[in-house]
Amino acid sequence: MSLLTHLLACLFGMGSWVSINGLWVELPLIVPQIPEGWYLPSYLSVLIQMANIGPLFVTLMHRFRPGALNEAAVIYLIIGVGTVATFLMGFFWKETVVVGGVPRSVALLVLTFFLATVDCTSSVTFLPFMMRLKTQYLTTYYIGEGVSGLLPALVALIQGVGVVHCINSTQSLNHTMNSSSSVTLDLRAEYQPANFSAEVFFFFLSAMMLVCLLAFLMLNYHPSVAREHPDGRVKEKSQRNRKWAEEKPMMDPFRPENTKRRSGFGAGSYSWAQVVYIFVVLAWVNALTNVVLPSVQSYSCLPYGNNAYHLSATMANVANPLACLIAMFFPIRSLLLMGALTVTGSGVGVYIMAMAVLSPCPLLVNETSGGVIMVLAWILFVLTLSYVKVIIGVILRDEGHSALVWCGAGVQLGSLLGAVTMIPVVNVYYFFSSGDPCNTTCP
Repeated sequence: MSLLTHLLACLFGMGSWVSINGLWVELPLIVPQIPEGWYLPSYLSVLIQMANIGPLFVTLMHRFRPGALNEAAVIYLIIGVGTVATFLMGFFWKETVVVGGVPRSVALLVLTFFLATVDCTSSVTFLPFMMRLKTQYLTTYYIGEGVSGLLPALVALIQGVGVVHCINSTQSLNHTMNSSSSVTLDLRAEYQPANFSAEVFFFFLSAMMLVCLLAFLMLNYHPSVAREHPDGRVKEKSQRNRKWAEEKPMMDPFRPENTKRRSGFGAGSYSWAQVVYIFVVLAWVNALTNVVLPSVQSYSCLPYGNNAYHLSATMANVANPLACLIAMFFPIRSLLLMGALTVTGSGVGVYIMAMAVLSPCPLLVNETSGGVIMVLAWILFVLTLSYVKVIIGVILRDEGHSALVWCGAGVQLGSLLGAVTMIPVVNVYYFFSSGDPCNTTCP
């Protein structure tokens, strides 16, 4: 296998969600400087789900007009839009416009919608494009997708975003009855200034999108990459061949010739019951990892202290590409293993959710072991379910191009259902209570 192709596939995958992931980790620095304040995350969640119009359009085109959509052209378009939008974000994220007598961050919200459309649409375009390369490179793509969350988080750590120091706050309490006064000491959480500005961070994200664009160019035109096509052919250009690629898998090494098709899906290797099972697991896993648990991460971790919160966020981002790396050497396609890992990861997710519900006084809140268990829980949760996502990706890649399009649609559907569930619970009914990293007092 070509190391250059592995690197390009990784850089290509990195551009899939790097802009939205970067925006999320930058929120502690952005929120104090805009009129929306901490209502911004709920607005972002709504915008991201509205952006599913992009993958919906692509999926419907693949279903009803196979071959009519130029896949490479769509990818060039969305990466270009992502690059320009993140670059413009560096200039206009603080600009406000008066709407209905109230200042609003219109530029930030509009550019966020474009970024969300780019990232959501990548789920149904980047994965099918990887059909042009051998199966091994799909796992490398997933590593890059994991790095799209890890890299912005590491840069934000270097930037110093969200670093809190607990400072003594003196309060005087006057007692009028005996004209005496007493002084009490309280701890107040104070965010530290960043090492570099949000503008620089957005320019970094724009550079990452540009790297993704260059990687995609090389994946299309570099001669060494062309040799990594499953059948050794150069990229097909005719309309007839693109339509063939929509309807049939380019590579089916795990299905013997003349084997009776078990269903009308993909190569027919799986029965309809198994296909439904795969897509239900896909939607469930992506709902948990993309929306449900991340929306309560601060509630589950902050009661154990700011260090536990930052460690869990960082190590969870490390666990994602690590799971993809493991899958590269152990690409197991067992549906039974997939189910077992899904149950295990979901069980750990139940523990995390339970601690979030109990916030600000979860189990072992005043013990070091409580924070250690929470960090390990986040690592195990992300590790197991990320491996499941790679297993499903490899399985559907063997089923053909259209199967990977539906894989991307399943990812977005699961994320949408998770958001529809969690946005009212977290942002409307305020079901969860935040823990104070400096003043958590529990009986």
